[in-house]
Amino acid sequence: MNSNTDGPLVDIGANLGHPSFSHDLPQVVQAARDAGVAHIIVTGTDIASIEAGLALTRDYEGYMTLTAGFHPHVASQFDGAAQEQVRAWLELPVVVAVGECGLDFNRNFSPPDIQEQVFVRHLELAAACGKPLFLHQRDAHDSFHSILREYRDRVSGGVVHCFTDQRKALFDYLDLDMYIGITGWICDERRGRHLQDLVGLVPQDRLLLETDSPYLLPRTLRPPPPHRRNEPRFLPEVLHTVARCCHRHPGQVAEQTTSNAARLFGIR
Repeated sequence: MNSNTDGPLVDIGANLGHPSFSHDLPQVVQAARDAGVAHIIVTGTDIASIEAGLALTRDYEGYMTLTAGFHPHVASQFDGAAQEQVRAWLELPVVVAVGECGLDFNRNFSPPDIQEQVFVRHLELAAACGKPLFLHQRDAHDSFHSILREYRDRVSGGVVHCFTDQRKALFDYLDLDMYIGITGWICDERRGRHLQDLVGLVPQDRLLLETDSPYLLPRTLRPPPPHRRNEPRFLPEVLHTVARCCHRHPGQVAEQTTSNAARLFGIR
């Protein structure tokens, strides 16, 4: 595994409220600190995960912040009461982004038309509160891009998190002045080859790094961990793969992506 001696990193997306972290979270956090992860943004995807994330930001004050929204998988659950609860949470300084929100037509756990309606409601929340978006898109680029483009001049910005799409989608998002989040997907020699070719096209001031823990464990880890759980401490592995693909020094990528995260999310 690549340990990080290249400067502090920000993990812009970690699902630390996931049950897989319930038994050893203090050790997970300490390992992340030891690996050079200076800040973690916990991803909120529904009421339960946001509440868990809020507890984490209290337990690790200053080290963790939070996003608040409903993942497209659970868009059907985003009723009026949930929207008002999210609206209230977005007033908290520790909540730094609206989301995870967007469209996922890969499995359609919520009907596509409901996903689109709920995405619009998240965009309206972002326009009202002035906070950036933490965005999800899978197999839904045309609809996602069309809706986002319509609202772009009303929202402050955002990141297309866990980007795994094609060149056209990348440039569509960059044309909207979005940030691009890169995960351990890029470390997959099978699925991530196209991303390895594309990441160098992301402007340096629009690149962000994330683990999406506990998902997307980097396949380049040597030796591989005995479990399949991804953790923030593995973010340097993403850093080093991105740096190699961009033909840049890891320290330069670390400094730039940390600066980008601070600028977008308003974190120190």
